[in-house]
Amino acid sequence: MTERTPLFCSQFHHAVELIGSRWTGILINALMNGPARYAELRAGITDISDRMLSERLRELEKEGIVKRHVSPDAPVRVEYELTEKGRALEKALRAIGVWAAEWLPAPKSGKQRSA
Repeated sequence: MTERTPLFCSQFHHAVELIGSRWTGILINALMNGPARYAELRAGITDISDRMLSERLRELEKEGIVKRHVSPDAPVRVEYELTEKGRALEKALRAIGVWAAEWLPAPKSGKQRSA
């Protein structure tokens, strides 16, 4: 019996699962424009719930893609920003945007589209 080579790379699989999670790509894309407060992200990403936004931000922070800054001022100000690791995704996300513009149908009215 011969040993078979895996048909996938576990690192690639992890990356696709991470970036492919619902709302994650658009959230990273939004932060490509620079640091943003929670309310700015919530207002800019239509249809995302508060729970989902909080969950995704925590996941991205845990992965080292997003960092959270809390100002000591009153009132407390919290901003989210991409780390170097997060900014390194820009080329890949732009490529996905180009592919989507070419190969996917235009969304029906009322739906958000970002490339």
